[in-house]
Amino acid sequence: MSPTTLPAGPDHGHVTFLGAGPGDPGLLTLRAVEALANADVLIAEHDVLDVVRTHARAGVALLDTDSSPPTASTTASTVASPTASLASASSAATSADTFSGTGTPQLTVVDGASTTAGAPAVRDAAHLVMEAARGGKRVVRAVSGDPGLDTYATEEMLACAAAGVPFEVVPGVAAAVGVPAYAGVPLRDAQGADVRFVDARTASDRCWAEVGASDGTVVVSATLETVAAAAGELVASGRKPDTPMTVTVAGTTTRQRTWTATLGTIAQTLKQAKVLPSPEGGRPVIAVVGERSAAAQRDQLSWFENKPLFGWRVLVPRTKEQAASLSDQLCSYGAVPHEVPTIAVEPPRTPQQMERAVKGLVTGRYEWIAFTSVNAVKAVREKFEEYGLDARAFAGIKVAAVGEQTARALIAFGVKPDLVPSGEQSAAGLLEDWPPYDPVFDPIDRVFLPRADIATETLVAGLIELGWEVDDVTAYRTVRASPPPAETREAIKGGGFDAVLFTSSSTVRNLVGIAGKPHNVTVIACIGPATAKTAEEHGLRVDVMAPEPSVHKLAEALAEFGLRRRAAAVEAGDPVTRPSERRPGARRRRTTT
Repeated sequence: MSPTTLPAGPDHGHVTFLGAGPGDPGLLTLRAVEALANADVLIAEHDVLDVVRTHARAGVALLDTDSSPPTASTTASTVASPTASLASASSAATSADTFSGTGTPQLTVVDGASTTAGAPAVRDAAHLVMEAARGGKRVVRAVSGDPGLDTYATEEMLACAAAGVPFEVVPGVAAAVGVPAYAGVPLRDAQGADVRFVDARTASDRCWAEVGASDGTVVVSATLETVAAAAGELVASGRKPDTPMTVTVAGTTTRQRTWTATLGTIAQTLKQAKVLPSPEGGRPVIAVVGERSAAAQRDQLSWFENKPLFGWRVLVPRTKEQAASLSDQLCSYGAVPHEVPTIAVEPPRTPQQMERAVKGLVTGRYEWIAFTSVNAVKAVREKFEEYGLDARAFAGIKVAAVGEQTARALIAFGVKPDLVPSGEQSAAGLLEDWPPYDPVFDPIDRVFLPRADIATETLVAGLIELGWEVDDVTAYRTVRASPPPAETREAIKGGGFDAVLFTSSSTVRNLVGIAGKPHNVTVIACIGPATAKTAEEHGLRVDVMAPEPSVHKLAEALAEFGLRRRAAAVEAGDPVTRPSERRPGARRRRTTT
């Protein structure tokens, strides 16, 4: 808790007016994350909720000010008990629009104030804020950008002050500053040009005259439908028609797109780009006008939109837990990962073998236990909990993990593995570092190997060659997962995904089985030759193959493919597009990888 924050209590609550930034959740401040984690009630517009919801604690009450007005009974009961179970908010999040990449807690959603002309009704939002605070709750009122630049947030602060409700302000990154930075458009240079900020939606003739008379940089907040008119206002006020101008829509998100033109040509540029009017009544944009924000600088400084997989929707056929680090890596390349489980984990049909092995751990039957997956760690941990055991049962037993992800799962269990492959993170890599059995140093010659029912025999055969006896125990079964939602299946078959990462032959078979074959424009990336062969057997052309069997090397290989594809388009003078943007009738030529 901040030293200046009053504790919530039965007689008073506390309101935090929080800046959520321009769209990228990674731009939230540490103080913002802290406030969200402690909030009882979270009030925001729908788009802002998608940015901040992942940092809210489970059970927080969500008041969406873009929704229809709630009934009096709903509002009263929810404010009094924010943990009341209403509707789940998790389905409302759209990962393609932001960089979520992490799990979303279960949240309580409550309809909030109505919307008038694209903005929340101030009185209704202020009423919600104060009613929640008066109930002794910790309230977070999140707004886009920075609260100090939000007229409605200012009026709500004044309402709190008049009512004696304590509040604080957590600044956020203003869109007028953050979006140009993500677009690679500097607002000032070594000459220190004057910078003016204009909201075209409220600017007066006097305001346009002042910025028109200046030769500095002008940052204009507008909509995609009105930005050309704003350019005309600047020309009418004295700016030259050939003054450079950049226009950025959906700034700081993976939907960001920037056009470079001049004040006189921006209307034609947008028309040629086939930028259609928005049915929502105006998509916000940030335009930067000025000689020192020229296109030449953007060509060199456009770091965000030039990421190798920028905006690519990448299908990851794994569970969210399994894909966490891989999804983070894909996000760092500018991609939007979409996890689709292709297998489900179930207990073994005959649990007696697993029960005997776990008891053997306690009685000293084994010298080693080897974990080849996170699921194996989970299976043993659950069996431990069933018997009232904990990590202390591993005392005196050497523990091996097939890779870093499995090792992290063990550490979370309270067990530090004695052996993790120094090279390739696979059964073969584990065998390379595994010591041979030595009766002088090893009092017991037996290894406990809890695995899936479909595991290969590579590790068992290798351990036997090294002189060890192996109890190869089925700790869990892998079965085909349930089909994903209909819209995901349609995206897979219809070319809505730009790439898919196959990490095993079973992921190929299972994905095709539960969702259908990926469209012919989708880039197919495989972790190794065996997986690639299975993909080809299912009629897929393999575009990318990892140089070694590692999911992270596979992601790197896809990023390198994206870079080459981008470079080829630039060299040919073609626009840089995603694979899913190719014409639907395009045919893929089968090639050898």
